[in-house]
Amino acid sequence: MSWQTAVETTVAGLGYEIVDCERSAGGLLRVTIDKLPAQAEAGELITVDDCEKVTRQLQYVLEVEGLEYSRLEVSSPGLDRPLRNAAHYARFAGQEIDITLKLPFQGRKKYRGVVSAQPEATSDQAWRLVFDDAGAEHALDFTLDEVREARLVPAFSFKGRGGEPAPDRKPGQRGVIKPKKAATKKQAGEPEQAAPGQDKVDGGLKQ
Repeated sequence: MSWQTAVETTVAGLGYEIVDCERSAGGLLRVTIDKLPAQAEAGELITVDDCEKVTRQLQYVLEVEGLEYSRLEVSSPGLDRPLRNAAHYARFAGQEIDITLKLPFQGRKKYRGVVSAQPEATSDQAWRLVFDDAGAEHALDFTLDEVREARLVPAFSFKGRGGEPAPDRKPGQRGVIKPKKAATKKQAGEPEQAAPGQDKVDGGLKQ
């Protein structure tokens, strides 16, 4: 069993959603967990107890499987939760996110706007970002393969917001920018950095 399979199976078996899982070259194993979508929508948050529970079980499973690591960190996703897959994007459709593209489009890589799925697209990884630029609203169409990083813009509520439909695009176009109405920008918070040391748990959202 690989370390990633061991982590994913353990977290799911304990009744949590795995948001992110990465292993550094130095052996640091960082795991980010969240409540299941229905629980999160009901207002339940990850606590220190949740992180400790997952940490203890992961330590046991990794030892039994003989999977080596130098340090284990289990934490909540925080207010600027990362979006890693199509399920994450679908869950937070209608909310404001920050994305960084792998390659620049029209001279820039970073965008902030409201994300939505494209129902007319043939791929479930086709998405649209409606954003404000120079006092006008624009739309950027993209696939997850084009995204280097995506995060929620910090807010005190994860409930989706209603909005006007994004402007249409022609089939096959990667991105279409069309002016609409002005929108208000917000500033994103910086992601919290893990401190070096022993195995770590970090539960709860920073309000």
